[in-house]
Amino acid sequence: MAVDDPLARDEELTCGRLLSQVWDQALQPSPVQDPHTTTCPFCREAVASLATLKAATRALRGRAPARLQALTDRVMTVVNAEVRLGRLLPLADPDRDLRIAESAAAKVLRRAADDIPGVKAATCRLTPAEDDDGTKRVAVTLTVVAGLDRPLPNRIDEVRRSVLYAAERTIGLRVAAVDVTATDLLDPSPPTGPTGSGPHTPGGT
Repeated sequence: MAVDDPLARDEELTCGRLLSQVWDQALQPSPVQDPHTTTCPFCREAVASLATLKAATRALRGRAPARLQALTDRVMTVVNAEVRLGRLLPLADPDRDLRIAESAAAKVLRRAADDIPGVKAATCRLTPAEDDDGTKRVAVTLTVVAGLDRPLPNRIDEVRRSVLYAAERTIGLRVAAVDVTATDLLDPSPPTGPTGSGPHTPGGT
């Protein structure tokens, strides 16, 4: 399945942070100790991947003759792109071995959650799973911020159905489960009616 060119966009990690933001922070001479980056497994994995890439680049540049430098740079560009894409998940196609990057699928599923009024997706993680008969599936874990203008259980059910539809019909994933957790509440929207001391009375002064 074709996905966007990873080199033409700034990849968003599963936690919602931009990869460039995490890497830029890690490359600072005196990195700021950001509580999120310190505790987030996705950000920590991205920083570790950056350290691995830097070490590999230094080693290759130290060993490769000048005529191979361009080739080394191209190889590292491809490796960099693979790190941005994350793990590859199997699609439900019985005839072909098709896969999609977790980061790309997570974007689609977060949008599906955002389509539900009063909901804002926070994080989305897809974990490979397998049935007893060997069928490969994915388990979706989604966190959202939701409003309380409607019963929360009903809204969570709507999110689950929307995400399941997008995963199976739009992307083509076999889904084992969709786990949705509301981690925070949306602030109620301010009233949009006219401001004043009271309702307007026709003919009043």
